[in-house]
Amino acid sequence: MLDTTSAIPTYDLPGPRGREIVARETAIVTTGTKTAPVVVKRAQGVLVEDVDGNVFLDFTNGMVAATGHSHPKVAAAIAEQAQQWLFINSPDFYSPLQAEVAERLAALVPGIARKKVFLCNSGAEANEAAIKATRWNKPTRKRLIAFLGAFHGRTMGANALTASKVAQRARFTPNMPDVHHVPYASCYRCPYKMTYPACDVWCARILEEVYFKQLIPPDEVAAIFVEPIQGEGGYIVPPSEFIHIIRDIAQRYGIAYVDDEVQAGIGKTGKMLAIEHHGVTADCTSIGKAVGSGVAVAAQVLDAGLDFGEKGAHSNTFGGNGVALAAVKATLNVIREEHLVERARDMGEYFLERLRGLQERHAAIGDVRGKGLMLAIDFVTDRTSRTPDAELRDRVLERCFVHGLMLLPAGFSALRFTPALIVDREHIDRAVAVLDRAIREA
Repeated sequence: MLDTTSAIPTYDLPGPRGREIVARETAIVTTGTKTAPVVVKRAQGVLVEDVDGNVFLDFTNGMVAATGHSHPKVAAAIAEQAQQWLFINSPDFYSPLQAEVAERLAALVPGIARKKVFLCNSGAEANEAAIKATRWNKPTRKRLIAFLGAFHGRTMGANALTASKVAQRARFTPNMPDVHHVPYASCYRCPYKMTYPACDVWCARILEEVYFKQLIPPDEVAAIFVEPIQGEGGYIVPPSEFIHIIRDIAQRYGIAYVDDEVQAGIGKTGKMLAIEHHGVTADCTSIGKAVGSGVAVAAQVLDAGLDFGEKGAHSNTFGGNGVALAAVKATLNVIREEHLVERARDMGEYFLERLRGLQERHAAIGDVRGKGLMLAIDFVTDRTSRTPDAELRDRVLERCFVHGLMLLPAGFSALRFTPALIVDREHIDRAVAVLDRAIREA
């Protein structure tokens, strides 16, 4: 079993054995989003061991491995299923396991009487399904609306909705046409230079009062894609009024409301789905990442009225494969049996308190934000101007890895914290201590 006491790398990364693997991967694997030269040998719970024997505290894995690395019950369920069947072309045939998992995913989504579930492999594919379903059922409506700062995937359809960084869109034009972006409710750095709540949530009202009058014919809009908490955009938590106003506008104009829960969902915010914090419901809900505890699986849960209703209009190959279904079933069981949603809420409150204490000691931390175990700190050159300090953020991130803490960046100048839902106070205290040291050194 991996031991937290050994989570202290003693040299600059990568280590001697790791350098060889980094070189091999760099030579053969396409450029992606590598953050640090951690070369993984094995992972368990919230810990990762590299090929040189160093053990890291992983505060990134909860984004995808909700129950922690290789949870015994999830691993056992996958192994057992592998002995029964791995693939039966689930889009074409039937199984009790597929029926059960689809029913359980549908039950997670509030507010829709009759639901249908499209099983797939990634959050991007779930969002692609929402694009196609809403357009299919509204043939005179082809326009889509998303928000600046949004991340909905990197496939060409989903990427047209994504707007968190220029690098994600550069050189891929022409994008899917008729996709419009409006500012998100980023109150710490309001795009309109207003202050909440005196702003009267103008960033939401502008959609109807300006865009629908001057740019976007509302009767041509099929769907609006909304993250209940923006992920890649910087872990931005909007005021609930923002979500309520956007949802109300969508309903009044007959526009499908797509709730993208791919990063925020599956318990990490202290609710099973992050939209529950806002008290509204959606027509389509994109679920992915953490729902399989590390296995590639996702789903689009939509109002049955948005079903394609015609064979071949939309399908895939690997959606509903045996390993994915077993992983989802086991993940949902573990979350329920170990009360991990409640744990995320309680540990998140403790973690948020510790991060705010760190903010008091370091003027470079301009903002601390988040819900549950979906948290972030934002680095600034000074708190008055709130100018993002990406260079400092990157130096802090590098020092965290050197001292045994795995983190990921978000937005322009934030560090995100998404530990697995099994994290405890000892892990959080250790992470904060490493972060404190890293900030001082940076």
